[in-house]
Amino acid sequence: MTHDAVVVGAGPNGLVAANLLADRGWSVLVLEAQPDIGGAVRWDRGLHPDFVHDVFSSFYPLAAASPTIRDLALEEHGLRWSHAPAVLGHPLPDGRWALLHRDRDTTARLLDEDMPGDGEAWLDLCDRWDRVAPSLIGALLTPFPPLKHGAGLALRLRRAGGLDFVRTLLTPALVLGDSRFRGDLPRLLLAGNAGHADIPLDAAGSGAMALLMTMLGQTVGFPVPVGGSGELTQSLARRLRALGGEIRCDAEVTEVVVEARRATGVRTRDGERHDASRAVVADVVATKLYGGLVPPAALPQRTLDAMSRFRLDAATVKVDWALDGPVPWQSTPACSPGTVHVADSVEEMTLAWSQVAAGRVPEHPFLLAGQMTTSDASRSPVGTESAWAYTHVPQRVVADAGDGGIRGRWDADDLERMADRVQARLERLAPGFSARVAGRRVLGPRELEARNANLEGGAINGGTAQLHQQLVFRPVPGLGRAETPVRGLFLASASAHPGGGVHGAPGSNAARAALAHARLGRLRRS
Repeated sequence: MTHDAVVVGAGPNGLVAANLLADRGWSVLVLEAQPDIGGAVRWDRGLHPDFVHDVFSSFYPLAAASPTIRDLALEEHGLRWSHAPAVLGHPLPDGRWALLHRDRDTTARLLDEDMPGDGEAWLDLCDRWDRVAPSLIGALLTPFPPLKHGAGLALRLRRAGGLDFVRTLLTPALVLGDSRFRGDLPRLLLAGNAGHADIPLDAAGSGAMALLMTMLGQTVGFPVPVGGSGELTQSLARRLRALGGEIRCDAEVTEVVVEARRATGVRTRDGERHDASRAVVADVVATKLYGGLVPPAALPQRTLDAMSRFRLDAATVKVDWALDGPVPWQSTPACSPGTVHVADSVEEMTLAWSQVAAGRVPEHPFLLAGQMTTSDASRSPVGTESAWAYTHVPQRVVADAGDGGIRGRWDADDLERMADRVQARLERLAPGFSARVAGRRVLGPRELEARNANLEGGAINGGTAQLHQQLVFRPVPGLGRAETPVRGLFLASASAHPGGGVHGAPGSNAARAALAHARLGRLRRS
């Protein structure tokens, strides 16, 4: 059977693209290699039958802010959001907490209690963000160049301080807070949020990420789907099926069929061919799409050469815990956060990132952690906590900056040693943490990629977010959009602009491009 579009991959971007095409009356088939849908937005009970653990991502501020996700009205298809009492927290060894609350006045009050004057400075930063946010977020999440939102952003920037605010966006996260705040708590909040990408904290671009994630936490929070992260992608699947779309799992695509320089369908591992009369949409990491899925003979040599310089983001090690009680923090925060960042200082975060960039496993890794039952009470029995933490490690390890015991093979021994290092960091801040562990699971680069082929080498963002591989340079110079060198083939993964994060933008951009090319084709035939 021939469909208007075949979508490769049932992650959030693939499902967003499929929904938008189905909205326009296209017949859509989605093919997924894994036994279930979701990509990097899935949950399981593999660690403990009473505990729901998000296998990959957990918190979704970008989804909450995304016009694409909002316009799909997924709440009509079963999606419900939940919030922790506080958005995020950063505990310090001296017992203090840097806390971000959805209520900006509460955040400001807590910062002011630590350092008078920082609360007023925080509210001023929030006010400046409010003036540019609609156009800035719109510009980030639409095809490049963002003509409509870019024009609006130019006007709004004047109201936010003009070049002074532009300079703020370009300031590295390491020093972003220095000129605005006297205390270290705001600096920790900003730098910790910059750590959600793989941009070094002393590099340009890290400050923009810090401000984006921090202000999203301040405006929309870091929500989680009730019942587990996979409820987000399941709601996308329910919506698609209601429109007549089809999803097949255990259907690994091994080739994009190219005929007369145009993508006409795909072949799956079982040899079956699925034809696409209008478009093939690939929610596939660029290294795999251009590394064999599309026959090399169908690609220009310049694309193959450029892909040889494509760089993945850092690898990841993630630890899940089933805790028989709440995390025993040495000091109780004013309100319990869902997301927790762990580092003794901004400088320590910076050192950890520099060690990763140099191929060294950090001695004191920067941790991003989640208290999921705190965020959504359905995740585990009353009085317990479903928790996790992840950290970044080099794609290629040359040395261990710690005790030297981690070799970079990421076999069972390496993973357990790394998990011990991660857990020891939490034990310092929460004495008795280890005694509450009823179960532990460690997922390294191999395990993550086995569960989602797009997470190549444990890279979770489809390629580095550093400036040299963003905008018109993503995934290779001269593209920066969903179109590919093959007619009728559109890139919908995080390897396309604007990159990683669960916001649906690459999927939306791919669907828009496919629709535009179909309209252009009709005009040429008329």
